[in-house]
Amino acid sequence: MHFRVILKIIGMLLMAFSASMLPSLVIALSMPNDGAQWAFGMSFFITFSAGFLLWLPFSKQNRVLRTRDGFVIVVMFWSILGVFGALPFHFSIPLAALDPNWGYVDALFESLSGLTTTGATVITQLDGLPKSLLFYRQFLQWFGGMGIIVLAVAILPMLGIGGAQLYRAETPGPVKDSKLTPRITETAKQLWFIYLTLTITCALAYWFAGMSAFDAITHSFSTVAIGGFSTHDASLGFFNSAAIETIAIIFMLLAAVNFALHFHTARTIRQKHYKASLLHYWKDEELRFFLSAIATICLITVGTLWLTNNMSFDDSFRQGIFEVVSIATTTGFAIADFSQWPAMLSFLLFTAAFMGGCAGSTAGGMKVVRVLILLKQGLREIQRLIHPSAIIHVKLGSNPIPDRVAEAVWGFFSVYTLVFIIMMIALLGTGLDQVTAWSAVGATLNNLGPGLGDVAVNYGSINDTAKWILCFSMLLGRLEVFTLLVLFTPMFWRE
Repeated sequence: MHFRVILKIIGMLLMAFSASMLPSLVIALSMPNDGAQWAFGMSFFITFSAGFLLWLPFSKQNRVLRTRDGFVIVVMFWSILGVFGALPFHFSIPLAALDPNWGYVDALFESLSGLTTTGATVITQLDGLPKSLLFYRQFLQWFGGMGIIVLAVAILPMLGIGGAQLYRAETPGPVKDSKLTPRITETAKQLWFIYLTLTITCALAYWFAGMSAFDAITHSFSTVAIGGFSTHDASLGFFNSAAIETIAIIFMLLAAVNFALHFHTARTIRQKHYKASLLHYWKDEELRFFLSAIATICLITVGTLWLTNNMSFDDSFRQGIFEVVSIATTTGFAIADFSQWPAMLSFLLFTAAFMGGCAGSTAGGMKVVRVLILLKQGLREIQRLIHPSAIIHVKLGSNPIPDRVAEAVWGFFSVYTLVFIIMMIALLGTGLDQVTAWSAVGATLNNLGPGLGDVAVNYGSINDTAKWILCFSMLLGRLEVFTLLVLFTPMFWRE
């Protein structure tokens, strides 16, 4: 294990991350009554200094990273980033004034929720907060959505440090070794460009639909990152605009699609093969299954709301489709309180978040491709009961799935379920009720945000011990369980 090189990399990344506080500092300085200038100035100084002190002693260390080093860097970086990202919240005078019990655990919870694109919050009265703090919350989600690791693997090779190990450790989905381009650096740059393009397009669409420039930019951050943070307590319901909600639905779905498909589209458009740039979306079985599942849940939700909830068809259609897309993609935006809908719908929507979006997207959850493989494997076992001697392959599209991948999916599902149960028992031990405990774990492990029970609106009312547990749950979800848990195995540390 090359600990000196690891510390050097962490130091460089911390110095780079400190720059994320500068836009908020500029906003705070430009607004006379903002009140958060000191918080961002001090946080920037501490974060940059810590990164510099980690980097300086090992600045001349150069070693080729191994896979194990990549896992350590990813976990350390996300953990340390959450710690330092919490500083502006911790030092914030406006937040302390709103909540006399405001402490570091609250700041850490908010920071990790943003960076992991979970969207769970402990902050209330968002409409009265300084714009610098609101911008920082949104920017954390955008940075965490895909920017951090992609930026790291694009820059580190230029500094003489290989980035392929980081990419394999962070890339979501069961198949982690596939590359879109021959060089990992080029892959990272292309993904970053797609991410940035979606963000700018989303911001412009929000602005044309009636949002202010500030709201349009900040909500585009959380939409494309599938984070769900908003600058208003009422979330997107604040705007009461069908146009804005439609734009949100479109970009939530786009962000939940495997970015490899977007990459292929960009490449075929550059080659002027416009028809081929769209056909490959429909050829992707994971995407077809994802859209079919979303459509089915939308039909059930709209029909149930219209027939049983005393709502007009227009309201049922508008609220139903928006909430289904928001929850199923693990975004967490709201225009209605789905926890107050019929119990069947609340449970259905919340369960959909366990599937989440496609592999290789910014969405949370177990990922659609894993659920699809599990279903296909279950169907194969039924077929084997009928034809015991038959050789039946599990396929995605026309390609058979290697046994190693299928075994990895089952292993992931088993560990995911076990972790969910353990975390839920731990929360029950802190005194939370059953509905609150299981939904809080589901919402954080799937990086969804809103839950049920006492965490339907925000997480401010739960105890500090529960918040610490949920912070760990958010990290587990963002790093897809194995990346974090592997560090707790003795085998990992043996030479």
